[in-house]
Amino acid sequence: MSSVKKTAERLIKKYPNRRLYDTQTSSYITLTDVKQLVLDSEPFTVVDAKSNEDLTRSILLQIILEEEASGAPMFSTDMLSQIIRYYGHAMQGMMGTYLEKNIQAFTDIQRRLTASTMNFDGKTFSPEMWTQFMNVQAPIMQGMMNNYIDQSKSLFVQMQEQMQNQSKNLFGAFPFAVPPVTPPTDKK
Repeated sequence: MSSVKKTAERLIKKYPNRRLYDTQTSSYITLTDVKQLVLDSEPFTVVDAKSNEDLTRSILLQIILEEEASGAPMFSTDMLSQIIRYYGHAMQGMMGTYLEKNIQAFTDIQRRLTASTMNFDGKTFSPEMWTQFMNVQAPIMQGMMNNYIDQSKSLFVQMQEQMQNQSKNLFGAFPFAVPPVTPPTDKK
């Protein structure tokens, strides 16, 4: 008998009393249960029970907030401040894509590393083994990540310079008037 893997996206309804209802299991669940769905790579959508508004991102952000509040946070205050500064900025869309692509690249590297680190029994490393491995490999991994970040930064600066040059070439033919610069006055 063959087993068929479910690929249907799970629907979770959020009720006004802030409870989450999993329509697949016909039971109420918690944010911890939703986090487990994420960890298990289960596709799901969270919708408002009345309006059917998609609340998935809001729930995921709630999980991140809880994770950041307990234990060792992943994001520094400076990093969060920098992310906030990009909201409403012309580069907001590009920044989101940039972060997403970098996280995907990191995930791909981790997946390949996991696939290539089977122990002698053909089993994957346990969390304890990963901890030992990372303690030894952390400086090497940090160096690789720093090189990757430096290369990424360099490519981003090159792209920005190309965009500026293209803008100058494109708009250079237009006779835009440059406003005169007036010196500041001291008012006391």
